[in-house]
Amino acid sequence: MKIVKRILRWTAIIIGLLLITVTALTASRQHLTYKAPYPEIQSTTDTAVVSRGKHLVTAIAHCSDCHSPLNADSLLALGQDPPFSGGVAFRLPVGTIYSANITSDPQFGIGKFSDREIARVLRFGVHPDGTAVYDFMPFHNMSDEDLTAVISYLRTQKPVAVKKPDNELNAVGNLVKAFLVKPVGPSEKIEPRMMPDSTAAYGKYLVLNVGNCSGCHTKRSISGEQIGETMAGGTPMAYGLVPPNLTPDSSSRIFGWSEKIFIDRFHSGKLNPKSEMPWNSFKRMNDTELKAIYRYLKTLKPVRTTKS
Repeated sequence: MKIVKRILRWTAIIIGLLLITVTALTASRQHLTYKAPYPEIQSTTDTAVVSRGKHLVTAIAHCSDCHSPLNADSLLALGQDPPFSGGVAFRLPVGTIYSANITSDPQFGIGKFSDREIARVLRFGVHPDGTAVYDFMPFHNMSDEDLTAVISYLRTQKPVAVKKPDNELNAVGNLVKAFLVKPVGPSEKIEPRMMPDSTAAYGKYLVLNVGNCSGCHTKRSISGEQIGETMAGGTPMAYGLVPPNLTPDSSSRIFGWSEKIFIDRFHSGKLNPKSEMPWNSFKRMNDTELKAIYRYLKTLKPVRTTKS
């Protein structure tokens, strides 16, 4: 019995020391800083560039779905710009994360940051203070021209002096932030410009580098790392809904859809109120963009799934 008690006592001591060590390390790694280059991006007031930025932001990039607390669809229908004042709550397994204020407010928004600092956030995943950005935005490989357009449009946003709530991470979230969250940068050569057309190549650019379609339609780990086949169906979301398989396999949600059916479905906007897909942003894509996306999806490796 003495041996057993001794073993249990030392086991408890070792476990206690491990917990103390992990807790201390986790706390010490909550605000790690990183270095990353500053892209040579400069915003402009050119109306054509700003218009392009508005289209990207309010359509395929669907920024309003994360950064606007108001009904962006209704405001845009009235010809008004939705305020991107942030504070939208995302309740995740790691805790609750709130979107940033990206209006031009100089205190709580992006008005205090330079174009190059904002571009670094979007392309390299590093905040102006050097901390890592949660990899929710897919703009690492966005072309220089489109990145310039997005920032130029955001610069036209009226300042909204609203501070976003602090993120509320649970124990798992603190561990993930401490050991798994790192800056994510470009995975390919950055193009100065991507010519908008209806080709599969442009569709791939929109799906992977602007729309973040693979962020939902591909299975990912708790840290956001892709662990499934591209666009073969994602991880279950709210209400038990699962982003479906969009590959050309017969088990795919869109198998047998014609190009016209695909385009018409997007222009119809949100039909299921429980769906988390930003339909009301995506419905603003033009037919050329939707044709390109449809054609890219047709080039994917067919992946069999049991449910789509």
